[in-house]
Amino acid sequence: MEFNNIKRWHRLLRLLRGIRNRQQQTSAWMHRHMAWLFVMLAWLKQHFAWMNPRRYVKRMDSYIIRKFIGTYVYSIVLIISISIVFDINENLAKFTTNHAPLKAIVMDYYANFVPYFANLFSPLFVFIAVIFFTSKLAGNSEIIAMLACGMSFKRLLRPYIISAALIAALNFYLGSYIIPKGTVVRHNFESLYKNNKKITSASNVQLQVAPGVIAFISQYDDVTRTGYGFTLDKFENKKIVSTLSANVVQYDTISDTRYHWKLKNYKIRTLTGMREKITSGNALDTVIQMEPMDLVFSKGQQETLTSPELRRYISKQQQRGSQNVVQYEVEYHKRIATSFASFILTIIGVSLSSRKRKGGMGMYLGIGLALSFSYILLQTVSATFAIQANTPAVLAAWIPNILYTFIAYYCYRHAPN
Repeated sequence: MEFNNIKRWHRLLRLLRGIRNRQQQTSAWMHRHMAWLFVMLAWLKQHFAWMNPRRYVKRMDSYIIRKFIGTYVYSIVLIISISIVFDINENLAKFTTNHAPLKAIVMDYYANFVPYFANLFSPLFVFIAVIFFTSKLAGNSEIIAMLACGMSFKRLLRPYIISAALIAALNFYLGSYIIPKGTVVRHNFESLYKNNKKITSASNVQLQVAPGVIAFISQYDDVTRTGYGFTLDKFENKKIVSTLSANVVQYDTISDTRYHWKLKNYKIRTLTGMREKITSGNALDTVIQMEPMDLVFSKGQQETLTSPELRRYISKQQQRGSQNVVQYEVEYHKRIATSFASFILTIIGVSLSSRKRKGGMGMYLGIGLALSFSYILLQTVSATFAIQANTPAVLAAWIPNILYTFIAYYCYRHAPN
């Protein structure tokens, strides 16, 4: 009995020694790797110090960024709330007459109304935010204290530019990828319960679907995706070589592939020299390089496409030789130009409001509102130039930014330093 107890205690002792040895080995391994990790972190900190955000954003910078972003959001909430009140007052009778559901009004209309107009008037909100809180800083002599400590006006602009970059990136992402999808829902709601003017048909539509291939549809109904009086002519060396005609052509909405059309009562005429071959039938499934959106154009259609979709649509229409792409090009370039406007208007706002004056901030708010509305007005006028006067779309979209860049440079040169 005592011998068995001794064996049991001996096994327990060996087990404890094994655990202690493994703990020592693990501890040594951890110490070696932790030391290696600290060496690597020290090396990274030494050689990649420029990647540390704290190197560029100091306490004063974070203070100004919080003020900027907070005032920007506050101005959006305030002005958009007023806009919603006026919009409800104007359209309440239409919503009631057309029996619009409350859920559709809130989720389909106003849930997409708010981000659309907030992004549209973002330059105005940026300018108001900069003018408002910078004038307040100047009135409290905070900017005077910053400049008196040896800080240059260029250094003072750093947190403003960082904030403008964040706002510009957000505006570009929303305007290029998120808002167009919501605009589709809002337009559908407006066509059902507000305007009842959605274009759903077209007549005498002719377009080039491929090099040397011309399609023509006498009447097209976008509700059923059906066309009547369809012909497809193919040309080689300015001579017609084949003609496909059908009484009815319908887009296949459940097909896995794009450009899939179904033809009914079709006839194919093939010309080879002086000979003609005719083939006819009741139904034919075929692929034609056109879609329903190529046949019916509605007002504001370019706003419902994301930037990649706009780029593909413009490229496709240009390959077809279509001239009806100017407004799409303007919309594509305007989304980029509007994002850069945050930097320009921020520099103008800081330069105007960073000097302490006896008149207070009222004059600066008036100047800011005037410049912001003139910028938005100039955007609309320049887009009209591109559509009506054959001005290049890139130039038309960037004209406001070019002009206001000179204003920003002038204000910057005359800012307190």
